[in-house]
Amino acid sequence: MTDLPSPTVYVVDDDEAVRTSLAWLIGSVGLAVRAFGSADAFLAAWTEERPGCLVLDVRMPGMSGLELQEALARRGSSLPVIIVTGHADVPMAVRALKAGAIDFIEKPFNDQLLLDRIQDAVKRSQAAFAGQARRARVQSLLARLTPRERQVAELVAAGKPNKVIAFELDLSMKTVEVHRHNAMDKLEVASVADLTRLFMEAGPA
Repeated sequence: MTDLPSPTVYVVDDDEAVRTSLAWLIGSVGLAVRAFGSADAFLAAWTEERPGCLVLDVRMPGMSGLELQEALARRGSSLPVIIVTGHADVPMAVRALKAGAIDFIEKPFNDQLLLDRIQDAVKRSQAAFAGQARRARVQSLLARLTPRERQVAELVAAGKPNKVIAFELDLSMKTVEVHRHNAMDKLEVASVADLTRLFMEAGPA
């Protein structure tokens, strides 16, 4: 994960004193923090270009925290959300968790508990970003192949020997060998095991 952008923790709370306190607490463990006084201000500034998490109040003027969470879900965001509120009730917690919040913490909260939850959320986000980066690299490698090279490579990854591939694709053994060599060269793999792992990372075509 060393090539990933550094994580940022976003705080959205309309109470300035709470924002300042949370920003100080989160910054005390070396995490970058950006704080916003409203959901609209956050949405105007945020882009999903780096891992991190969102620490979110529920009751705010304008768009509520739950409405912000649902707006992010509609955008397909993978940003982990931690709800922190002083106005909790069961229906609110259920709604937040159904919308994908990873935690729901009531104020007043234990500082270390919140920091632990934030660290877990950031690690989850970093893992998701790393997975996306690997898949993007795999897709860029696969894009180098001709359609026939990809056919051959997929059959090799499925464990089929050259003579079976030649029969199934109605090719000569020599042609299969050439396509196999070219595919593995373009995909930067040295073994069938590496080739198989690459297709597994690529997922369904």
